[in-house]
Amino acid sequence: MTVTVLVVDDDELIRVGLRAIVDAQPDLTVVGEAADGAEVPPLVARLRPDVVLMDVRMPAIDGIQATRHLLATSAEPPRILVVTTFENDEYVYQALRAGAHGFLLKRARPTEIVDAIRVVAKGESLLFPAALRRLVATHATGPAGDRLDRARLTEREAEVLRLMATGLSNAEIAAELVLGVETVKTHVGNVLAKLGARDRTQAVIAAYEAGFVVPSPGG
Repeated sequence: MTVTVLVVDDDELIRVGLRAIVDAQPDLTVVGEAADGAEVPPLVARLRPDVVLMDVRMPAIDGIQATRHLLATSAEPPRILVVTTFENDEYVYQALRAGAHGFLLKRARPTEIVDAIRVVAKGESLLFPAALRRLVATHATGPAGDRLDRARLTEREAEVLRLMATGLSNAEIAAELVLGVETVKTHVGNVLAKLGARDRTQAVIAAYEAGFVVPSPGG
């Protein structure tokens, strides 16, 4: 099955470069390009891409607004992968809070870019725990402790959330806790529902904002 991609960036050179990288893969194809977030909704409606590579800083409608709009108005929104120059960027943080499924640096190697597209296309979130910690520490506007208190996670759900925050996949969490993968999926689903989180990224951001996850030394 081919994963279809929409490339959104106001820099034509970046769009051309991303298209070349994506189209070089047998299982990926670029179906369209946009130079601004304002162009995204009609293109998504017409082309129905699986993944949108979304620049966060654009002159008219930025990637944050475009992400919010897509997730609020599309019955089956695409997966959104933010593309940015600087990882410690408030725009990236706000895009992730708005529902983006991960982010990529524009200087990433081609293999990292295509791997990231495949990860989010499978329905997983692309988490970089150290980078998320820095983003939350720098840009969080307030604690999320009350949100976690209200969630009333079980002890097992709390364990699963802590492991999610380290970037582990469901299979890796299952191995760590000696559980079946389907059981872990159920726990992850419960965590998301209780936190009112759209996906793993939003749940992990809430965990860091609340101080629920304690960074390891040097991590």
